[in-house]
Amino acid sequence: MSGGVRAATGTAALTTELPVGRSTGWWGMVMFVVTEATLFACLLGSYFYLRFQFGAQWPPPGIAPPTLLKPLVMTAVLLPSSLPVIWAEHGIRRGQRWRLRTGLAATFLLGATFLALQANEYAEKLREFTLTTNAYGSLFYVITGFHGLHVLVGLTMIGWLLAASLRGGSFGAHRHDRVRNAAIYWHFVDLVWVAILFTIYLSPRL
Repeated sequence: MSGGVRAATGTAALTTELPVGRSTGWWGMVMFVVTEATLFACLLGSYFYLRFQFGAQWPPPGIAPPTLLKPLVMTAVLLPSSLPVIWAEHGIRRGQRWRLRTGLAATFLLGATFLALQANEYAEKLREFTLTTNAYGSLFYVITGFHGLHVLVGLTMIGWLLAASLRGGSFGAHRHDRVRNAAIYWHFVDLVWVAILFTIYLSPRL
C-alpha cells in the first residue's frame, strides 16, 4: 500500500470531519428556527389584530400600560449574551477550549438572569391580571411565556455543551458544529425578544 493511500485510509483521516459544505445539523437547525419564527410571527400578528379590533384603549381598562424599566433591563441582559457564544464558537474553531468554556458560561449566566427577571415580572403581573382575565392577558402570557420556554431550551443546549467541554468532550477546529448550531438558536432567541419588546412593551405607548 502506498504512503498516499495509507494516509487517506488511516484512522486519523477517517475520523477527521472535513468542512465540506453545510452539515445536516446546520440545515436542521435553520429549518427549526424558520418554523419557530413562523409561530412567533403568528402570535405577534394575532396581538396586533386583536389590539386594533379592541379599540383605542390598549391594554383594556383595568390593566395599566406595561412599565419599561424591567423589560429594558431584561433586554440589556439578554441581547449581549450573544457576544460570549460568538466568542466561544470562534475560539473552539481555533481549538481554544478555554474560550469555549468561558463564553458558554457567560451566556448561560446571562440567560439564567433573564429568566429570573421574567419570573419576577410574572410575580408582579399576576397580581394585576392573569392568563384568563381577557385577550390582552392571554396574549401577554402566551407570547412572553413561549419565548421564555425557548430561552430555557437554549440554556439547556448551552449547559449541555458547557458540561461536555468541562468533561473533556470531543471538540476542536473540525468538530464545532454543535456549538455553531446552539449559537444559531441563541441568536434567534435574542432577535425574537427584540420583536416582543416592541410589540408588548413599546407599541401600547405609540
